Amino acid sequence: MPVVVPVKFAFASRDLWFDPQGIDVLAGDHAICSTERGTEIGLVTADPFDVPASELAAPLKPVLRVASDEDLDHADDLARMGEDAMYDFRRLVEQNELDMKPVGVEYLFGGEKAVFYFAAEDRVDFRQLVRDLSAFFHIRVDMRQIGVRDETRLIGGYATCGQELCCARFGGQFEPVSIRMAKEQDLPLNSSKISGVCGRLMCCLRYEFEAYKDFKSRAPKKKAIIDTPLGKARVQEYNTPREELILRLESGKVFRVSLADMTCSDSCKKKSAESGCSSCRPDCVTRDVLEKIESPDIALALLELDRERGVDVGDGLDRADRIVASGPTPRRRRMREEEAAKFGGGAAADKPKAAKSAKAKQAKAVESAPEGATPRRRRRRNAGEAAEQAAQQGQQRTSTQGQRGPARSQASDQQAQPSRRRRRHLSGEERDDAFRAAAMRDEVKRASKASEDKGEGASTKSRRKHTAQKPDVPSVAEQLSSGKVKVTRRRPGDGGGVAAEKKSPAPQDGSRQDAAPDQQAQKRRRRRRSRKPKQDGGASNGDGASSSAE
Repeated sequence: MPVVVPVKFAFASRDLWFDPQGIDVLAGDHAICSTERGTEIGLVTADPFDVPASELAAPLKPVLRVASDEDLDHADDLARMGEDAMYDFRRLVEQNELDMKPVGVEYLFGGEKAVFYFAAEDRVDFRQLVRDLSAFFHIRVDMRQIGVRDETRLIGGYATCGQELCCARFGGQFEPVSIRMAKEQDLPLNSSKISGVCGRLMCCLRYEFEAYKDFKSRAPKKKAIIDTPLGKARVQEYNTPREELILRLESGKVFRVSLADMTCSDSCKKKSAESGCSSCRPDCVTRDVLEKIESPDIALALLELDRERGVDVGDGLDRADRIVASGPTPRRRRMREEEAAKFGGGAAADKPKAAKSAKAKQAKAVESAPEGATPRRRRRRNAGEAAEQAAQQGQQRTSTQGQRGPARSQASDQQAQPSRRRRRHLSGEERDDAFRAAAMRDEVKRASKASEDKGEGASTKSRRKHTAQKPDVPSVAEQLSSGKVKVTRRRPGDGGGVAAEKKSPAPQDGSRQDAAPDQQAQKRRRRRRSRKPKQDGGASNGDGASSSAE
C-alpha cells in the first residue's frame, strides 16, 4: 500500500496527498512540494499513513524537503509581495473596465509564475488584462476565477454564531446545501437568518441534517395522538439534539418524554406488519415513564387518577411531613363518650357511676369546708340554672333596696353577671328571663338615682364615675311655638334677611305688623340699555328711548 502525507496550501480548498519518499516529515511541519503549477510550500496536516491504491486517481507528486528557516523567510517575502501587488491589480482592472472583483495574488515558491484570483458572476474576457499584468510585473501571469464561497474562505472572518467561518476553519471540498435541509431542521425560512457571510446558505446546515433526518424517521410525526394513562396527548414539538418529544395533554399540561422510553401498542405493531414496514413509530407512554418525570403537575394527576379508581393513596404527604397527635384531646374524648352512651356500651354503663362519684366528692368538700366559706362553684352551669339564679338575685335586690346602698347593689350586679367564658347561645325562654332580669336591674338603677337626688342615702357614696350630661335644649318646634324664634322668608337682594331685619325689626310680642304703603320702598326696576344706535346725538331718557337734545 502506498504511503501518503496530506499537505494544506494557502489558496487550495482541500488537502492534497504527496509521496514522502522516505523523508521524516510529521504533522505541523512545512514541506516544499512539487505540484502541477510548480514548486510550492505548504503545511503538513497529518503524519504519513497508508492508503489503498484504488483510492489514488493519479500518480503522487513527491515531497522535496522539509522547509528550513531560510525557506520560511522566503515564503514570508513572497506573501508580502502578493499583498503589495493587490493595489496594482485593482488599478488595472478599473483601467480595463472589467466586471470582476480582485481577491488575491499568489507568488509560487519557485518563482515560476504569479496566480491572480478574482470573483465574477459571468465569464470575463481578461486577455488584455493579462498583457498589462505581465508587462507591469515582468512575470508569467495565471488568472483563476473562483466562486463566492472560495472568496469568503480566502478572506476569512467570523459568522453570526461568533465562531470563525466554517469554510476557513475546516476547509475541504464544498458540498451542495439546499433549502430542504433548513426545512428538515425546522428552521425559519428567512434568507437573512439561514444565509452566511458569502450570501449563500450556511455550510453548517449540512452538518446536522443527517441527525435530524434519522430522528424524524424514528419519532412519531407532529400533531400525532399518543396514548397515556392520563388520556390522549398530542406531539407538540421536537428536541432533536436530546431526542425528546414535547407532549400536551387534553387538560393543558405539557411534559417532555424521551423517544427511547416510548413504546408501540399492539395495534401499531399489527399495522406495521401488514404494511411490511420493518420498524413502527411508538405511540404509547406507560405509567412508569410518567412517574420518572420530575413534574408536580403530572404527580398530582396520577394521584387523582388513583383516587378515581379507588386506590388508597393517603393524603399524598411524606411520613416526615405529617403531624400526628399524641392522644385524643378532651373534646374528642367527650364526643366518644357521648357516642358510646347514645349507641349503648360499657362506657355508657359506667357514666352514671362516674357522675355519682363526682357528686359525692363535691358534697364531701362542702362538709369539710370551714364555716362562713362559700363552696367553689362548678365551672360549667346550665343556662336555665343561670337564668333562675339571676332572677332570684334580682328579686332579693328589689326587696332589700331600701336597706342597701347603690354601691352594694352595683357590686351585686357585677357578681350576678356571668363571665364571658361561660356565655353561650340561649333558648327562647332563657332569653326572656334574661330580659326580665335586665329590666329589673334598670328599675333598681333608676330608683337609686332618685334616692340620691332627694338626699336619701347620703351616708353611702356611689362608686360610679359621674358622666357629663347633655344640657336640656328645647326642640325647634317648641322654640317656634313659644315665639322665641321667628321664621322670615328670604328674598333676593335682602342680604340673607339682614337688610329686612334692619328696615322692619320684628315686634317683641311676635305679632305681625303691616307696614304703611308710603313707608314701603318701591321696587326698583332694573334698567335695560337699548341696543339701538343713538341718532342726532340724543341721550337715553328714563324710559329707555332715545330723544334729541335741544
